[in-house]
Amino acid sequence: MPRQFFVGGNFKMNPVSRGQKESIIGVLNSADLDSTTEIVIAPPSLYLIPLKDTVRSEIQVSAQNCYYKDSGAFTGEISPAQLVDASIPYVILGHSERRTLFHETSEFIAQKTKAALNAKLKVILCVGETLPEREAGQTAEVVQKQLQAVVDVLQESDWSTVVIAYEPVWAIGTGKVATSAQAQEAHLDIRTFLSHKVSTAVAENTRIIYGGSVTAANCKELSTQLDVDGFLVGGASLKPEFVDIINARRN
Repeated sequence: MPRQFFVGGNFKMNPVSRGQKESIIGVLNSADLDSTTEIVIAPPSLYLIPLKDTVRSEIQVSAQNCYYKDSGAFTGEISPAQLVDASIPYVILGHSERRTLFHETSEFIAQKTKAALNAKLKVILCVGETLPEREAGQTAEVVQKQLQAVVDVLQESDWSTVVIAYEPVWAIGTGKVATSAQAQEAHLDIRTFLSHKVSTAVAENTRIIYGGSVTAANCKELSTQLDVDGFLVGGASLKPEFVDIINARRN
């Protein structure tokens, strides 16, 4: 069965006003979008519920993070149970900004991933290497280590609601982008790893999407790669060109 193309928009800590948020949603609500693509947008948590209530029904909403407990004395956190109760279907976990700026380890991310899946959330799981790691030829090793922590705590059936986002850290927000060949190589490495460590079925069915300075200008070529199943878009998801990225596979 073909893997459904997936485009996610990670707004990060943007926009800064409700007016700007409404403008972004207005563009999406009025756009001609590819009905064969699964579309998910991840606004700051403050906007999750109002955005879910105003965006068109074909577009799903994701949180940008969650904790591994359902409730308790965890100031500033949001729980999987709260997201499920609010009818938020997705959560992004393991983003490089969480790993680097907030010092989240692969083991901690795995713990959060398991908790999210147990709560019946779907997970966009981010992995990726830094520039020094790529230059040292360590891309596959680094990404596999990040994934292994998650493999260690999940059951095979859990992977049906996981989307893996390969995001080379050196390409996020820098304007640099992996070539289509580099992206394909990394995605194939991930699929091969899943085949060896989980199962052939999981490897074949799991969507592996690319993130890292994806734009309307480069998305078409990237989308033609055999193992690139979509995108996780940062800055461009706040702009009208996000529509072009969503429609990358349209002829």
